[in-house]
Amino acid sequence: MVPTSLAIDPYAASTSGAAVEAFRDVVTPHISDNLQRLPGITALQRFHRGRKLLGTAVTVKTRPGDNLVIYKALMTMSPGQVLVVDGAGDMTNALIGELIMLYAQQRGCAGVVIDGAIRDAAAFYGADFPCYARGVSHRGPYKQGPGVINVPVSIAGQVVCPGDIVVGDEDGVVTFPVADAPRLLDAIAQTARMEDAIKAEIATGRVEQSWLSKTLGSHGLL
Repeated sequence: MVPTSLAIDPYAASTSGAAVEAFRDVVTPHISDNLQRLPGITALQRFHRGRKLLGTAVTVKTRPGDNLVIYKALMTMSPGQVLVVDGAGDMTNALIGELIMLYAQQRGCAGVVIDGAIRDAAAFYGADFPCYARGVSHRGPYKQGPGVINVPVSIAGQVVCPGDIVVGDEDGVVTFPVADAPRLLDAIAQTARMEDAIKAEIATGRVEQSWLSKTLGSHGLL
């Protein structure tokens, strides 16, 4: 069986490097808070040590347990892109392992987000290559297809589109369209200022805190 599609959507490649890099020091909770705490990928585990995941999505939708089109997607990737694979959350067969990780690194891939299983988990940890997945399976993948590249995919219930910005850290993974970046950055700056003020108030050691009073008072608990 051959892949359904191997075409790359042209709009997936037109992203702003500056918009992506602006999120280098932004934590995922701040992004999530300013996306109404609704979007985001929460069902995956981190398999690397601590390197920040940051880039734009190249998406793959594949039959569970089959990685044929993942090979093709990696060949088309540009440095700074993130491989995002919808494997339907299946854990029976690993979709990628150490060999694909090494090739992805050689291609300049910024990391992988896999709604499915990986194997050779120690290799991802040792290389500190950003990797988020459902879990681990020693069983390898099939290579028959079908699959499609650069279409909207569902990763643990979160829709990810080609070219979306992908940010991952110790708290998880969030994605959003590049067009949302300026608004998000402004909102995140406000969130950071607010949290800095709260931290400074906590440091005073007072029991009565304005930020607590505001929340409790709005619920009649003062």
